[in-house]
Amino acid sequence: MRFFIEYRQKDWLEWLATAEFIVNNKVHSATKISPFTAIYGRELGIGADIRRKGKVEKVTEFAERMRKIQEETRVTLKK
Repeated sequence: MRFFIEYRQKDWLEWLATAEFIVNNKVHSATKISPFTAIYGRELGIGADIRRKGKVEKVTEFAERMRKIQEETRVTLKK
């Protein structure tokens, strides 16, 4: 937040969403992944083409990958 704070600042509320985005997209030093990746299982794409064609991951594969990511994150944070 210190990047957005100034002396007598009155517009901090306008910067709050940007600060949240940056924090959630930054790789955490303990887990080595971003909070966004830990929650959604993929990196946040800025300006990604939503019309992109390609292989779609099966729900069961996605669920298992998410379970592994979250378990690894939980173990790492407990350490």
